[in-house]
Amino acid sequence: MTTLAAPTQPRSFLSRISTALYTRPWLLTGLLFLLPVLYMGVIYLGSLVALMINSFYQLDDFSGKIVRDLSFKNYVALLQPANLSIILRTVSMAAAVTVMCALLAFPLAYYMARYASPRMKGLLYLGVLLPLWSSYIVRVYAWKLILAREGIVAWAASQIGVQWLLDGVLATPVIGGPSLSVSMLGMFIAFVYVWLPYMVLPIQAALEKVPKSYLEASADLGARPGVTFRSVILPLSFPGVVAGSIFTFSLTLGDFIVPQVLGNSAFFIGQAVLAYQGTAGNLPLAAAMTVVPMVIMVVYLLVARKLGAFEAL
Repeated sequence: MTTLAAPTQPRSFLSRISTALYTRPWLLTGLLFLLPVLYMGVIYLGSLVALMINSFYQLDDFSGKIVRDLSFKNYVALLQPANLSIILRTVSMAAAVTVMCALLAFPLAYYMARYASPRMKGLLYLGVLLPLWSSYIVRVYAWKLILAREGIVAWAASQIGVQWLLDGVLATPVIGGPSLSVSMLGMFIAFVYVWLPYMVLPIQAALEKVPKSYLEASADLGARPGVTFRSVILPLSFPGVVAGSIFTFSLTLGDFIVPQVLGNSAFFIGQAVLAYQGTAGNLPLAAAMTVVPMVIMVVYLLVARKLGAFEAL
């Protein structure tokens, strides 16, 4: 007596797809990366390429139309004193903000990494990240009110009798102005405030990776705390400082809201791009001006990579 084999059930479409993906891992990996690659390659890199191409076009002064003839006219225009001063002003502000953020962030990050209890570390994390929960524009306008001539800073200066010091600072060329809310110094204070968290967290992460045994060995060898800091702590945590500087430098370099709200008539790169493409309607020159911070950041990232900053991100 022979027995008939039970008929096999046909596999579903989803089952066949699952089997195909399981037996072909490369196909699964390709599908997972398909959307990110399309976004980066088409939308992100494509827009940058279009921006680069537009920077070689030029605006017809008579008709106001864009002439699609490739030339270096816009880049030559960037070498004019007015545009060079905008670039140098922006880079100087970005460098100053980065240095101040590093000086303020390192002690706090060191305390969080070495001495703070778990509860205190959590509270400090909350304190560092809490400003990021509010609107960026609200924070900038809050600083405009704080630094205004009728604001709390001017009121406190008059109450403790140092109004003369504030007036002297405001009378200083370059950094001064009618009030702190309309001055380079006011912009500097606002920039440091809004970007400081981006410096604290990378430095804290880098300090967490420094083994305590290195510090103990340095002390056992007779090194004083200052020598230990210069020879052990700072070199090992420096990639974190560089990683934080990538954020503070690049964010300051391209920002136009803080200079617009707290600045004076001296333009920054972001304001110049907005004016060229909005008020003047000169899209090619605006594109050329946009290329400047891109080139600066490419050079900056190459240097940061050599200093090991990406390992601390």
